[in-house]
Amino acid sequence: MRSSRLQIPMQHITPLLLLGILITGILALLSLSFGTADISVAETARIVLYGGEAAQTSAAHIYIIRHIRIPRVLTALLVGMALATSGVVFQSLFRNPMAEPYILGVSSGAACGVAFGAYIGVFAFLPGSWGVPIFAFIGAIGASSMIYGLSGGLKSTSVTLLLSGVAMNFLLSSLMSLFMYFNREQLEDIVFWSMGSFASANWEKLAGIGPLLIIGTLLIPLFHRELDLLLLGEEAARSMGLSIKRTRVLLLIIATLLTASAVAISGIIGFVGLVTPHVVRMIVGPGHRRLLPFTILCGGLFTLLADTMARGLLENAEIPVGIITSLAGAPFFIYLLRRQKKEIF
Repeated sequence: MRSSRLQIPMQHITPLLLLGILITGILALLSLSFGTADISVAETARIVLYGGEAAQTSAAHIYIIRHIRIPRVLTALLVGMALATSGVVFQSLFRNPMAEPYILGVSSGAACGVAFGAYIGVFAFLPGSWGVPIFAFIGAIGASSMIYGLSGGLKSTSVTLLLSGVAMNFLLSSLMSLFMYFNREQLEDIVFWSMGSFASANWEKLAGIGPLLIIGTLLIPLFHRELDLLLLGEEAARSMGLSIKRTRVLLLIIATLLTASAVAISGIIGFVGLVTPHVVRMIVGPGHRRLLPFTILCGGLFTLLADTMARGLLENAEIPVGIITSLAGAPFFIYLLRRQKKEIF
């Protein structure tokens, strides 16, 4: 992978990481105070710090912050972290800068799996906290396996990977449209969910899927050495004692599980796994030991900012988060396509 000219010195890494955490905390507090209910930042801070014992705070405001906005902010952070981490893994596994859950069709596979589960009515007897992620994972692992085969696996070029992802997205979108056609009573919910949204976030969903997002996101940085070796090629990785097949399968399962869990709780949110790793790589360099912590942090920051904008751009309506991230990510995707004549990896 090519080193960036913007790469910062090692001694500045920790202060920059702490600054990122501080910025994320400030944005989270601002996002909590933002909404149709007029709640000041100071009042929001009191509710977060003191809960139901916050002085001079109405019960309605306490309920809004604790039961509506906090689950939404936490969901946005966790989903962004998971998608950004998955993007790093897919780019390293395929050794391709264009690899990303949304572009590859993995997110669409997870969404298609959930739509199929809703169509056959399995969620009627299988709890949603388990059924949705299970079917999302089945759809995501099926899509990632097909993409791996169609694109030529590790030998894929950016063009073949992109074309394979486009073909997979068309196929899965057609299947989702078919399931929606036969499930018209839930058409509006499915369409809105397919565009990505945190509007339905709550503590119940967060308790069911949140642990999967947290565990998967924390597991990936443990493989920073393996990810570095995979980028060097098979021969170099084997010479360093890496079990390539086992490592690839394990990382693919974790990244797919992360993507499926994110889609299960928020719907399809694109380009987070493309934009965030590339921007972070330009700042801290290609080494995964430094790349992953910053990518995780910036992924959460990106989706939280997108969600805050989605709630504030229109006065009496909410824009799906997936539209905001696509508007930000699509130009960056075009920029990367134009740079394909230059060697990125």
